[in-house]
Amino acid sequence: MDENEAKRRVTCRSHRTSILDSSLLAAMTYSDHASLDLVFRDGAVYRYFAVPARIVEGLRSAPSPGAYFHRQIRNRFRYHRLT
Repeated sequence: MDENEAKRRVTCRSHRTSILDSSLLAAMTYSDHASLDLVFRDGAVYRYFAVPARIVEGLRSAPSPGAYFHRQIRNRFRYHRLT
């Protein structure tokens, strides 16, 4: 699966999708159930569970989304690899 296909699959699941300006992350989708889907530049898609809206907004507005991901999300929330 290429990066564009992964973005399309994630986009279909939720209403709040954002393209990210990051060398690590391509896009993110946040659901009404507090799950955060992240599309990585290598095409991998991960779903993070029980992520507070303030963390997601921080990721969306961070000058470096990749650095923010490493500080605030990675290893802090339960996750599952989708692709």
